Amino acid sequence: MSDLTAPSPQRPQGAGLRIGMFGGAFDPPHWAHRNLAETALKQLGLDQLHILPTGQAWHKTRVLIPAEHRVAMCERAFAGLPHVKVDQREIRRDGPSYTADTLRELAAEYPGAQIFLVLGADQLLAFKTWVRWQEVLQCATLAVANRGVNIGAEAVSDSQVEQDLSGVDIPFTRLDMPLHNLSATAVRAQVQGKSRRYPDLDVLVPEGVARYISEHHLYRHAT
Repeated sequence: MSDLTAPSPQRPQGAGLRIGMFGGAFDPPHWAHRNLAETALKQLGLDQLHILPTGQAWHKTRVLIPAEHRVAMCERAFAGLPHVKVDQREIRRDGPSYTADTLRELAAEYPGAQIFLVLGADQLLAFKTWVRWQEVLQCATLAVANRGVNIGAEAVSDSQVEQDLSGVDIPFTRLDMPLHNLSATAVRAQVQGKSRRYPDLDVLVPEGVARYISEHHLYRHAT
């Protein structure tokens, strides 16, 4: 694991803490990911936010780029945010990465803490397809930010059409943040020259991530 900032030394390890988990492929991380982390830290009053790049993604058919690149980009994407830890446990875990397992581990590491699972509306709508989703609800409060209906490579950046969550029948807490239509798909399309929706890569990803993508020649070819 790599700490971007150390947890507050005045607070106890477990009881009373508010701990966040924000997982994803981060292939690559982009501005919407960073903004969601900022919103969760502020609105949930988190003492620690674990950023967890996915290991073996059971739900994705596309092959992810090597984990070391995704970790390095996360360290750049979330740099400077207080109480954030880029946590590598899922990429080091043998077999598929399941959120329920990670939440159980966090609960054991922070006994008595309140744990929040930070996610976007698109993930919430697919939540009941997750492996052992009932266990996830037992371990954590879902903290959800809405997303645009169209978040593909050709999504219009200023569209205000958001996902309809009125039919969701599981409890969750809403995070209030501006609607983002950015996606990793759009970033990869931009690098591959398949989309010119955005003027340059810095509009999609933090500067450190854009530089890392360029220096390591990532996403030049479709996977």
